[in-house]
Amino acid sequence: MAQVVQYTEFGGPEVLELVEVAEPRASVGEVVVAVRAAGVNPIDWKIRRAIRPTGPITTPRRPGSDAAGRIVEVGAGVTGWSVGDAVIILGAAGAYASRLTATPAQLTRKPDGLGWAEAAALGVPAGTAYQALRSLGLGSADTLLIHGGSGSVGQAAIQFALLDGATVIATASEPNQARLAELGATPVVYGPGLVDRIRAVAPQGVDVVLDAAGTDEALEASFALVDDRSRIGTIVVGWKAAELGIQAWSGGSPVPLTPEQVELRAEGLQLATELAAAGRFDVEIATVFPLAEAAAAQDLSEHGHPRGKIVLLP
Repeated sequence: MAQVVQYTEFGGPEVLELVEVAEPRASVGEVVVAVRAAGVNPIDWKIRRAIRPTGPITTPRRPGSDAAGRIVEVGAGVTGWSVGDAVIILGAAGAYASRLTATPAQLTRKPDGLGWAEAAALGVPAGTAYQALRSLGLGSADTLLIHGGSGSVGQAAIQFALLDGATVIATASEPNQARLAELGATPVVYGPGLVDRIRAVAPQGVDVVLDAAGTDEALEASFALVDDRSRIGTIVVGWKAAELGIQAWSGGSPVPLTPEQVELRAEGLQLATELAAAGRFDVEIATVFPLAEAAAAQDLSEHGHPRGKIVLLP
């Protein structure tokens, strides 16, 4: 039997339950992966609370979309993958599980030098950050402002932007300022006077903004600092994007990702994987929970504002 986390009604973390189900089998064009670690992302609890509309629940919902593990079965028509391959999964439904089906398009090879928890923590943050920066047209001459720089997406964006040669300023609370500086960004504390503090450390001005905070303060500061709103993007308040004239990916945006953006996310994960294995991309794990404590993990994600990524271990 396999174990999965699921829920049958919207609500708080208490609606999550760990259940045993028949082990999945690989259909044509699929593989089955024995999950060693699964990532917890903010979108997971937002869907569970129906903050992000997904329609009525007609069958049990299984949260999670990124994980890492080993292939235990290969379905007909799958080439290039074998039983025993270590993989990172991005975009598969129901990753909070001990066994998970995925398609080859959702797989990235996990290098031996990358731990399971770190591998599971890469998918959504690295893919999202890389795609967002590419969609914003970030270049080496740009100064990038990241709101919410200490979260997993923010940390990934800092590292990708610096690799591109850009100058990076990032906001976070006081306790997380040292982490931003450690990654190479110029840290700024959010709160009253934010715009003045940013201007003080960026007299050359700000060219591009990535909003991973979604607060009114972050948006107002962005508009005060950047005239071209097409170079402001959010991953949190996508439902406001059209009204505000900014770009958005996820965050409740009614516009789905384009095929090109999906490809960019896979490209970003591949690059981050290679860099992390070589010790050139840092993945911060906030904490790990056993799979049976998925409710506690989501509660921490929602209310604890952890720095880095929460990971579940089946």
